Amino acid sequence: MQLEIRPDPAEVGRARRWARSRIAGSGIEADEPLAETLILLISELVTNAVVHTGCPAVLRLSLPGVEAGEATVRLEVADSSTRAPVPRCVGDEATGGRGLALVDGLADRWGWSVEGPGKRIWCELDRCARPVDGDGHGQAAEHASAAECGGAAEGDATAEAGAGAFRSPVYGGFAYEAV
Repeated sequence: MQLEIRPDPAEVGRARRWARSRIAGSGIEADEPLAETLILLISELVTNAVVHTGCPAVLRLSLPGVEAGEATVRLEVADSSTRAPVPRCVGDEATGGRGLALVDGLADRWGWSVEGPGKRIWCELDRCARPVDGDGHGQAAEHASAAECGGAAEGDATAEAGAGAFRSPVYGGFAYEAV
């Protein structure tokens, strides 16, 4: 599923609302840390596309089915700018410049690739199956590490043709909400 984004800062809020409506039917609970983290990542990547490129963009979201236990959620933002994403080092007083650092810290993997006349920035979050109790019923679970979901260990890198790809540390169960 995808959403066309105009080069207007108001589109960031529209992208979050759109994503929340898609998450609602995917089997991911609205108050699940995965959902909250996904909304923050959408906010950061769409903001980067709108602010730093001045070009229209396309938000793509790939969600697991309702019955999926372990699954990967993938988010992509494609734009027509040829400028590569560059993480910045900013001072404590700066009010911006931390978007890719947030993506790096929250996503299980992220990267970018050339796409047509522009680029595609993507990130993935692993959703682990909820533990099952002795009666066969699912229980609420804390966010597990990528290694527990069958992913690579922290610090491992992956590669995608023509692009950068990174494995980030697990965010340790912290939940963030973009408003």
